[in-house]
Amino acid sequence: MNSASNKEFIRPLHSKLQAVSRILDVFIIISTLYISLIIYQIPNDDEYLLPCFITTALFGVFAENNELYQGWRGSPMFDESLRIMFSWLGAFALMVTGAYVFNAKFNYSLNVVQLWLPLAPTTIILTHSIRRYCLSYLRTHGFNTRTYAIYGANTLGLRLKLAISELPWLGFKFVGFYDDKTEQEGRLNHSEIENYAGDFEQMLQETKDGNIDHIYLTLPLTEENRISFFIEQLADTTASVNVVPDFFTFNLIQSKWSNIQGLPVVSVFDTPFNSLDGVTKRIEDLLLCSVILPLISIPMLIIAIAIKLTSPGPVIFKQQRYGVNGENIYVWKFRSMTVCENGDTIKQATQNDRRLTSIGGFLRKSSLDELPQFINVLQGTMSVVGPRPHAIAHNEFYRKQIRGYMLRHKVKPGITGHAQINGYRGETDTLDKMEARINYDLEYIKKWSLWLDIKIVFLTIFKGFYSKQAY
Repeated sequence: MNSASNKEFIRPLHSKLQAVSRILDVFIIISTLYISLIIYQIPNDDEYLLPCFITTALFGVFAENNELYQGWRGSPMFDESLRIMFSWLGAFALMVTGAYVFNAKFNYSLNVVQLWLPLAPTTIILTHSIRRYCLSYLRTHGFNTRTYAIYGANTLGLRLKLAISELPWLGFKFVGFYDDKTEQEGRLNHSEIENYAGDFEQMLQETKDGNIDHIYLTLPLTEENRISFFIEQLADTTASVNVVPDFFTFNLIQSKWSNIQGLPVVSVFDTPFNSLDGVTKRIEDLLLCSVILPLISIPMLIIAIAIKLTSPGPVIFKQQRYGVNGENIYVWKFRSMTVCENGDTIKQATQNDRRLTSIGGFLRKSSLDELPQFINVLQGTMSVVGPRPHAIAHNEFYRKQIRGYMLRHKVKPGITGHAQINGYRGETDTLDKMEARINYDLEYIKKWSLWLDIKIVFLTIFKGFYSKQAY
């Protein structure tokens, strides 16, 4: 890489403490196995070395995937503990599975394995906690402290100040807000801001006097020229200057940082199901279908017979809707109406709708009409959990009314979803109701995790099926 590209490259922040932490975790995994062998007086034979090294390497892979060593030092210890546990259990399970699949012949002590399994992650968590406590103690008692100022008396600046102030053990002491513009020019009223310290010239002088260690510029992206000017002026100081891009002006969906040949790239809209997460989501769907379909097969047969006996027409109604990336799919449902609308104009079901069959109202209120969509999940056009698919006619209407509406199609539509367990099922007779549903859908995409899916499935069983608002 030439010098020009080196100048353009923005490196991710890596602390030397992160490297030390990695080495220490490896040492803990190996030493806890050795301690387990000593406790049960088992000879430290070579046959224990291979699984130990494999588990250690896998732990490193899982730890990187769970961003164990990339987190900001202000993240909660509980979250870090969960990352450690998931990384260790994943590595240990994969090692055991591999030994079973390849039929490896090892004569391990069960007592040693049972002790090593909880001892290693517990010791790692304890070590990380002690390290945090020691650093926190030093910072709260005046060691390794830093002063910081925020240029930009705006909403983003206030959010940044609040986030840092909630973690006093970080050792960051706030000097004040600085800004040149008034409320009429797009800023908050200076008289109403606590710790307002002055304009840019005053901040620059305070920095040159050595009173400010870190400066955060929280200006809108539209003020690129001013940001460049400020950075040029601050280059005459020894302060660490940080630019906080105001990406919150966008409705960020799975935003990620990356680089292309040294050029920094921030994705604003993206899907959470790239690479490994996509495979995980598909495995989750297949496992849920393998459990649910045998349980609902007889009820589905009874419903099909009841539909055939009570009204003329097909048992299954296939309606064209948008799937992932806006592709057309056919969603399967038990027919609950005397009509099968699938055109450019589709009327939503309303209370006491005359189009409902004799059992159609019950099927819709109890969500039993949605059961055939597990076939869609097997086909791969839908997922068990995701934003509910809407008729194409409704999509085309609401995409013009609600900002970010089509972003819900960054993932596969689902049988149940985040909006449904929060009470947004059935008729959306007002724009506000649909906006609330879309907000929950987008929040699901932003915060997706395997555990969120499990939570939604669990809550659906208890409160997500039946709804008085479903007609």
